[in-house]
Amino acid sequence: MSNITARIARLFVYPVKSCAGVELKEALLTETGLDLDRAWMVVDEQGEFVSQRELPRMALVRPTLKVTEVVLRAPGMLALHLSIDTVEEPVRVKVWDDEVSAFDMGDVAAQWFTDFLGRKLRLVRFDPEHRRLSNQKWTGGVEALNQFADGYPLLVTSTASMELLNSKLPAPIGVERFRPNIVLDGIEAHDEDRLDEIAITSTDGPVVLKPVKPCVRCTIPNVDPATADVDPVVGDTLQGYRRNEKMDGGITFAMNAIVLEGFDRTLRVGDAVSGDFKFD
Repeated sequence: MSNITARIARLFVYPVKSCAGVELKEALLTETGLDLDRAWMVVDEQGEFVSQRELPRMALVRPTLKVTEVVLRAPGMLALHLSIDTVEEPVRVKVWDDEVSAFDMGDVAAQWFTDFLGRKLRLVRFDPEHRRLSNQKWTGGVEALNQFADGYPLLVTSTASMELLNSKLPAPIGVERFRPNIVLDGIEAHDEDRLDEIAITSTDGPVVLKPVKPCVRCTIPNVDPATADVDPVVGDTLQGYRRNEKMDGGITFAMNAIVLEGFDRTLRVGDAVSGDFKFD
């Protein structure tokens, strides 16, 4: 008998790292997480990634997924169409401490981001031949692949965790600020922190995920995704009850997870979820 029974309430992918997400009813699970998640990234002239931490207006770049392309829209800008299968010049770029292989998406995309964000920037696509691994200290030696995610293929949270936070805030916010891939319904607030494995009953076959590391939060949850305005109230509120001594006192919300079973299977909103608690 499992300790918890739940369901997938929401699914999100973020095609361009640090830009707005896309909510889906179903998503293909690949070796690097959900299909097309953090497949593209915006970089500066040194090839270093940029994010909402320094450029909160990135939150206003909204992708739409089409069959063969991703369409990006932003206030005051014509739509930018990115072919899913087209790549251009190979380049080397940095995401945190990792230098990885990528493809530059060309001058039109570069000018689009430069114009909208007010800095000289370029857009790159992750090279699928490159093997970027999660930290094996946290994965227990499992070789978990990522594209441009901060460090792990998936991020999991729950509706109850958001409800608890919203009960402490002066006005409610959406889970989009925390940029999860999977939102679970039917568990208690922050039970995702204590799960050993997450078993999902997909119509394609079983899927098994393993939460491996609490997600230490930066300032991005302070950014309003509708306006790009920054207000520290979210971080300040979390400071009051989500300090995690295992993470050197960092503020944690949601769990980074890896895939143990279920590559090339489709996750759907409503899929049944079960799991057992771990006892350290």
